[in-house]
Amino acid sequence: MTKHYEIIVGTMLGAAEYVADAIAASLSEKSATTTIHTEPKFEDINQQATWVVCTSTHGAGELPDNIQEFAKALNTADLPGTQVVIIGLGDTSYDTFCYGAKEIETKLVNAGATLLTAPLHIDVLEHPIPEDEAVQWFESNVDVA
Repeated sequence: MTKHYEIIVGTMLGAAEYVADAIAASLSEKSATTTIHTEPKFEDINQQATWVVCTSTHGAGELPDNIQEFAKALNTADLPGTQVVIIGLGDTSYDTFCYGAKEIETKLVNAGATLLTAPLHIDVLEHPIPEDEAVQWFESNVDVA
């Protein structure tokens, strides 16, 4: 049976979307299927699939505008059995480094989702092409089979 991944993107300038596209390409090479949600709506996301959340942090530690509605829906969600991988992008020169990913992580765990591995927090100062770092980490830490 082919494994399916729902890739949920939170982005303002496109970097998290590049990461999502690279993760989807890597999964496709391993015969997994993916759906990328660049305007994620909770009700459109398959809870039986593995979720991969790729989000940046914007402003003073907020989630990007496009993922705000999804994040709000998580406050009342019930997600036991939903498996999640979180990839956050941020800049360590800010004291709100990866707060967007950390906020999503808290909401998902509070809703009963299971993290498959500790989240990846990519410092874009150290990794200016974050999709390369994300794919390498994903392939090393997530069992795609």
